[in-house]
Amino acid sequence: MIRQTLPSRRTAGASALAALALATALAAAPGASADESNAPPAGSSPVCAFYDGAAPTVFGEQGDRVSQVQCMLANRRYLPWEAVNGTFDTRTLTAVQRFQADHPPLVPDGLVGPQTWSALWRA
Repeated sequence: MIRQTLPSRRTAGASALAALALATALAAAPGASADESNAPPAGSSPVCAFYDGAAPTVFGEQGDRVSQVQCMLANRRYLPWEAVNGTFDTRTLTAVQRFQADHPPLVPDGLVGPQTWSALWRA
């Protein structure tokens, strides 16, 4: 479930430059456990615009917070794009734990609390 962004007033050149910068940053950012072959599906946008808070998010939950976690994990190549479905399932739990293990001092407990949210936003 990837939402499309609304067109902006930027010029085509500026949008292409921003897309190139984002792609370059994402390519350089994955952690040691990230999947290098993971890429967004054709025609989708890697922009995560589901949720912008830091409320605890845990296994079994569903909704926009989970979609946001999944999208950010997919952008960082910890979760395959086809797993972005809004349900905090075992694939998401494993991806969260791998991300946390790669970003000390986070504890790989699978809980997406304020510290993990902060690391996801900064990664």
